This record gives sequence, structure tokens and C-alpha cells, in this order.
Amino acid sequence: MMRRKLLATLAVTCVVSGMSFAQDNTKPLRIVVPFPPGGATDIAGRSLQEPLQRILGQPVIIENKAGAGGSIGMADVARASDGLTFGVATLSTHGVNPAVLKKLPYDPIQGFAGVTEIVKAPGILVVNPKVLPVNSFQELVQYLKAHPGKVEYATPGAGTIGHMWGELFKSATGTSMVHIPYRGAGPAINDVLGGQVPVYFDQVASSLPHVKAGKLKALAVSWDARLDVLPDVPTYAELGYKQANDASWFGLVAPKSTPAAQVQRVQQAVAQALAEPAVRDRLAAQGLYASGTTPAEFSAQIEREIAKMKQVAAYAKIQLD
Repeated sequence: MMRRKLLATLAVTCVVSGMSFAQDNTKPLRIVVPFPPGGATDIAGRSLQEPLQRILGQPVIIENKAGAGGSIGMADVARASDGLTFGVATLSTHGVNPAVLKKLPYDPIQGFAGVTEIVKAPGILVVNPKVLPVNSFQELVQYLKAHPGKVEYATPGAGTIGHMWGELFKSATGTSMVHIPYRGAGPAINDVLGGQVPVYFDQVASSLPHVKAGKLKALAVSWDARLDVLPDVPTYAELGYKQANDASWFGLVAPKSTPAAQVQRVQQAVAQALAEPAVRDRLAAQGLYASGTTPAEFSAQIEREIAKMKQVAAYAKIQLD
């Protein structure tokens, strides 16, 4: 008798759970992109929209919520409690910001559950060859040591990943350069192309056309191996600077309160989407390389990145309000 009651209870539970799950599937999954449309973060998020809708059988909407270096959008994600909100986390929002900002409107570790890394984006060190007479990474290091504090490097702004890459380079090579922050990547690369500032730390996707056109010279990339699109450019690791070889990345996080089953469901759907050749090819064309991790792996990755960026920020004495 007891066994029949237990089985009946389990059956009812399964039916109710199934109904609840089906009802949730009719509601849209919201993916918050904490930066403006058109950038790499936006591309990474939108690359998942169509395949996730198809795989999950559920509407997926992309919402851009930019401002304060990604902090506004990430705070919105952390506050959500509907089990349907996710956010595109970046090396900036979950690495740099916690390292350089005195106050954050979100806790990058306790406020989120890691879902998965989506893509990696290799970084690149470029110079304007008309301004700086160097032809290799080694020549740049030698030139900087011979002219300490005399060479400038551009970034999209103080506390950005470009800034951190520049300071990481200085730390690794024992060189000195002057940081010139701009209000965005566009003005920064324009001045590098114009010769006002000779050195720039960028993502491959942005600088590649200028390198191909001969306007900029690539000296190193942060990637596991030489890139097919730049076969003559060595990696930082190959040059003996493994600590500077980390690429940028974009991933998916959920509010900490999101049920583990929902996190796992979305992670598996993303993995399936990233395995599709069409999705991978579209991303690669933008200089983004599909990856994918488990929730536990991505959570651990975020903790490592924050620790690393705090070391860089301490070395460079970077602290922003």
C-alpha cells in the first residue's frame, strides 16, 4: 500500500514538473549583452540566438544593456530571479572590473553561476611601422629598454582589457611605456593608424584588416598556436612570455539563484550550437573561436582571471572609482 502511494506521488510530481517545464518553455530566455550592439560581446551573444531557439524550442531574446564598462548589464543579470535571464560575461566584466574598480554593483563570483565559455578572442600586439622602427617583438623590447618611458601605447580607455594587456606586457618584459587612454576602440586605433601613438594592444578581429593592408605590423598574438590568418606572427608563449599569452573570452553566466538543472540545460544547448559548423564559421569570420566549458570549469576560470587581473592592477597601480 505504501509503495503504491509513493509511486502515485512520484507520478504526480513528474506530471507537475513536466507541466511546469513546458510552461517555462513558452516564456523567452533573455540574454543580456552588457555592451552596445555591434561589438564582439554582442556578436558572441547573438550568435547563440537562432540555434538556442531551435535546440531549446523556446524563444530567445537579446537585450543590450550597456554602460559603466559592462557593470550596468551585469548588475541587472545578478538581480534577476526568474530562472530565464542569462548574461554574456567577458574578461572585462568578470576579470578586469573586479580588479580595478573600488565598487561594483555586482559580485562577480557570489552573484553568478557560471554556465559556459562561448568563444575565445586572441589578442594582438601591433605597431605603426612608419613611426616605430621595429620589425619584431624582440626589437620592440630592445627599443623600449633603450628608451624607457619614451614610447606611448594606446587603449580604448583606462581599466579596459587593452590597458591590462599593455601593463601585463610591461610586467613580463620589464619595460616601460606611457599609457594613452582613449574613449573607445575607434578613436584609439585611428590615432595608431595616424601615427600619433605607435603601439596598440588589440583583439585580432579589429586589427587584422590593417595588418593585411600593411598599415600596422603585428609582433605577437595571445593564442595557443600561430593563427592561420597570421602564420608569420609568433605567440607570446613561443617568445618566452607565457604569462602574457592568455586570450580574451566571452561566456555565459546566470544569476546565482538559477536552478542547476536550468544552468545545465542551457550549457548543453550552447555546446550543441557551438558544435555546428555554420555557427563556428560565422564566429571565426569575426575573429572569435568557439570553445565551450562545463559550468564548474567556467566558474573556476572566472576566479583565476580575477586573481590574475588583480596582480596586474597592483603592479600597474590601477584603481578606478
